[in-house]
Amino acid sequence: MSNQATIAPASIETICVSRAKHVSNGDDEIFTGIYKQPVKGKITLRTLNLDGDEQADLTVHGGKDKALYVYASEHYPYWQNEFPDMDLPFGMFGENLTTRGMLEENVCIGDEFKIGTAIVRVTQPRLPCYKLAFKFDSPDIIKRFMQSGRSGIYFAVVQEGKIEQGDELIYLQSDKHNITVLEVAKVFTYKLNDREHIERIMNSNLAPQMKSFVAGLFARQSNR
Repeated sequence: MSNQATIAPASIETICVSRAKHVSNGDDEIFTGIYKQPVKGKITLRTLNLDGDEQADLTVHGGKDKALYVYASEHYPYWQNEFPDMDLPFGMFGENLTTRGMLEENVCIGDEFKIGTAIVRVTQPRLPCYKLAFKFDSPDIIKRFMQSGRSGIYFAVVQEGKIEQGDELIYLQSDKHNITVLEVAKVFTYKLNDREHIERIMNSNLAPQMKSFVAGLFARQSNR
């Protein structure tokens, strides 16, 4: 049984997109799509991303299993407390959708939702890269991000369609393994190596690339 009773209703607060671009910070420069900006109206959600959105490095970002990144608006007060002097508009974490009512501890890998006329499936938590540190100008944000338990949620697109601000995320079905997004994130944060727990995660509909990361981490921990 999935945990959906604890997350309904969920809805879109903001939709954000960005083309990949070069961004400078002092002597450093990166090519990134993390600087999302809000858009209005109906936006088409396609198999690989939202219209107007783009990922810079497709070896680690984007693809079918990471077509849509969702971050909870409920997390923003926590981060504002962590960075009191920084402006933190929705989209600051590079999310496509800032939502209300959809948290990592309540959403399971394989859960499917209808948004507007699109259907999406939960695939994995986010493991942030150096570009988040660049945007925040904070080298330790990656560690703090993972330790906070506020990873955000990646989705695959099962059915393309149009979405807009205010749309509800309506639960459709689960893969029945009942592995939450937070459980998977904790494997990396706390280097968990419980074999039975890892096997449950590996049997879920977790994205294949993330499964390989979990398997590799478990192998390293077991060999210590």
